[in-house]
Amino acid sequence: MTDDVVAVAELAREFFARHVTPAAEQSVAEGRPDRDLYRRAGDMGLLCMSVPEQYGGGGGTFAHEAALLTEQTLAGDPSLHLGVHSIIVPHYILAYGSEAQKLRYLPRLASGEWIGAIAMTEPGAGSDLQAMAARARPVDGGYAITGTKCFISNGLNADIVIVAAKTDPEARGAGISLFIVDVTERAAGVAPTGFSRGAPLKKIGQKGQDTAELYFEDFLVPADSVLGTVNGGFSQLKTQLAAERVILGVSAVAAMERAVALTAEYVKQRKVFGGTLIDMQNTRFELAECTTIARVSRTFIDTCIEALVRGELDATTAAMAKYWLSEQQCAVIDRCLQLFGGYGYSLEYPIAQMYADARIQKIYAGANEVMKELIARSL
Repeated sequence: MTDDVVAVAELAREFFARHVTPAAEQSVAEGRPDRDLYRRAGDMGLLCMSVPEQYGGGGGTFAHEAALLTEQTLAGDPSLHLGVHSIIVPHYILAYGSEAQKLRYLPRLASGEWIGAIAMTEPGAGSDLQAMAARARPVDGGYAITGTKCFISNGLNADIVIVAAKTDPEARGAGISLFIVDVTERAAGVAPTGFSRGAPLKKIGQKGQDTAELYFEDFLVPADSVLGTVNGGFSQLKTQLAAERVILGVSAVAAMERAVALTAEYVKQRKVFGGTLIDMQNTRFELAECTTIARVSRTFIDTCIEALVRGELDATTAAMAKYWLSEQQCAVIDRCLQLFGGYGYSLEYPIAQMYADARIQKIYAGANEVMKELIARSL
């Protein structure tokens, strides 16, 4: 937490308080956040902070991004998927894109003019990416993409989507390629030919977050839309997923810290059996344990952030962070909710929404069962 990282945290806190929290009900009602929020974040310099300045970014590190994600979680906002838009998508382009691709896409992502998404998951291929059915068939001048992608964060708002598709259907993982696909709606809101979006998915949590299915039917993309090398996508995905798993770990730790803080405040005020709830030994012991778990988790995620900034984060540690921290997030929030009693089950109290929002953390970016398998292979 250097001075400039602290400054980012303070700026992010102001952004969420002034612009995002007041729009929470609207985001839930529409099943997605207002696109203008990305523009506002871009205007404040909060997008693509770890992208070099020459491409419109902030020239910082993942530490700056972590400060933003932490403040977002502490503000209780699950609507803006900044991890995807501002970190994951830009760094795929930064790592594998041509100079022309970097100059075309990164400044627009950094400004919030365009919103980014990444489409890996399919109805029959979640954690098993090698089983994906989407195809990219060579045609004159490019490729024709056909397939369905589901559970796509930023799917409704996205202007560009990094799409994973098979260019060699017989080769499993070795036949996957990544494409930067421009799906911006043209004049009069008409979607490009061969592309459509499903309605917002109705989820048990993160109801204001934009999640949708994307449909491609012989959708034509030029040859220069390939990201990196043809058939090199699976290796690219495996490399970049480590950062995505740390992103989830950052939000998991911040959520634990928020849950403990909200619960400590509540139990000091709640009257029960002639005293306050904090006077009961069970309450004090529960909060003592949850506070300790949150502190240990904070120490762990900080070491992961430091390793990622140095370029030394290994896939096994990233898998540990994603699996263990998301498990602790759900457990701590559940224990804190219990201390709220019946009020904890009411959405009028933030702890209830946190409970619903947390559950997906154990599923996306690779289910926790897959994380355990990855860890076991390293032994």
